[in-house]
Amino acid sequence: MTSNSGNDKQQGQGGLWAFLRRPSAKFSLGGLLVMGVVGGVILWGGFNTVLEATNTEQFCISCHEMENNVYQEYKKTIHYSNRTGVRATCPDCHVPKDWTHKMIRKVQASKEIWGKLTGSIDTREKFAEKRLQLARSEWKRMKAADSRECRNCHSLESMNSEVQKQRARKQHEMAREDNMTCIDCHKGIAHQKPEGMTEEDEG
Repeated sequence: MTSNSGNDKQQGQGGLWAFLRRPSAKFSLGGLLVMGVVGGVILWGGFNTVLEATNTEQFCISCHEMENNVYQEYKKTIHYSNRTGVRATCPDCHVPKDWTHKMIRKVQASKEIWGKLTGSIDTREKFAEKRLQLARSEWKRMKAADSRECRNCHSLESMNSEVQKQRARKQHEMAREDNMTCIDCHKGIAHQKPEGMTEEDEG
């Protein structure tokens, strides 16, 4: 009785191994499994490499629409050059760090490819005409995310109010009390404010 159950156990273990070794047309199931895993790792690595390549400042300004307009403004700001030498690049402000929100943002950004193909902002005049609409869209996204990308570097909790100017200290205290988010007050922090802004745009 014990002998039979031992044989059954061995056959069960051998059966799985035999099943994995059983050839398909040319390869064993185990071989196909190994090739699938290796292929998956290569595909994932390739996908991740491309994804990270699109998260660089060089990629962002590879279109003249960005390089000739907002990038030139950004270069004049403290986020580009400051006494500490810490630079916030385009993706630091416009692409979430965590995987889920990053992928959502990448899907949303696919509309920008369509804009590039159709030439919707390919001249300075077209860009200026559409700028307020583009800015409002980005402000809305940032506000909905509670200025998540700003908070990667800044937080009200870690600010030393004693070394801030009186106006900044007062504004940040108000922001805490009124549950405001960074973009409510800092719309012109890295780019010029578009013409035609309303009181509602100003916050």
